[in-house]
Amino acid sequence: MSTQPGIIRLAVIDTDSSFLTVLGKRLEGAGWEHRVLADSVPTEELVAMKLNALLVDVSVLGPRAWDFLEEICGAVPGLGVLVCTTQSTVAQRVRGLRLGADDWISKPCHPEEVMARIEAVVRRRKRAAARADVGPVVVGELEIRPDQYQALVSGQSIGLTRREFELLQLLAEAHGQVIEREDIYQKVWGYAMAHGDRSVDVFVRKLRQKLQRHSASWRYIHTHFGIGYRFEPEPIGEAGEGGVEVPAAPADDPVVSEAELLDASNGAGSTVA
Repeated sequence: MSTQPGIIRLAVIDTDSSFLTVLGKRLEGAGWEHRVLADSVPTEELVAMKLNALLVDVSVLGPRAWDFLEEICGAVPGLGVLVCTTQSTVAQRVRGLRLGADDWISKPCHPEEVMARIEAVVRRRKRAAARADVGPVVVGELEIRPDQYQALVSGQSIGLTRREFELLQLLAEAHGQVIEREDIYQKVWGYAMAHGDRSVDVFVRKLRQKLQRHSASWRYIHTHFGIGYRFEPEPIGEAGEGGVEVPAAPADDPVVSEAELLDASNGAGSTVA
């Protein structure tokens, strides 16, 4: 494959000949560079391909699919990873996305939608890569490391997923400013938020839980109900000193179950990320 700037370079792990034929024609018409793989390949080979995105049907890989997803998403953080498969369960989709997949598409699907989702993921990866050039940011007890896609407390990673890190980084870059939920979704997920989608609230809640677990004496993310969120670290117990704190609900966010997250995200497509 060539390395011309601006061209999307995609690898597809799939054996569905009908799907590959239709998708291949659309990809060629759009000027994308792509190659089809019948099975998983070592991480170093994927890196050598200089890909923007990987589209994988996990059914082709069988039981090895989960280990492969986890390895690729962890070892190549700049690679957009999308799953495109049939007959998936809620548990499978949740597992794949938690392992680091950026999107999950259910077959049958239209090739134009597949390409649009790939483009959205690639845009997010490029924005994240640009931000990774920025040095570490230290706020409160938290050290944000764009080069590692992680946040650390006392030198220990707090175990963020890629999506959670992108959310934290976005909020931290707007330190002290309120970001509306719709803007967060657009910038982190890559497309417009559907009405009723609560993915942002769910991911903020999960991010808060990890921050609280590792840095219990600080509060980092503040809720502006009906609007969005603000990142402004402050020691717990000092809220309201010198100013008025935004009123908080008992759990600071609506409690949203994983099933609600799946339902809400499926309303915007077949994605839970």
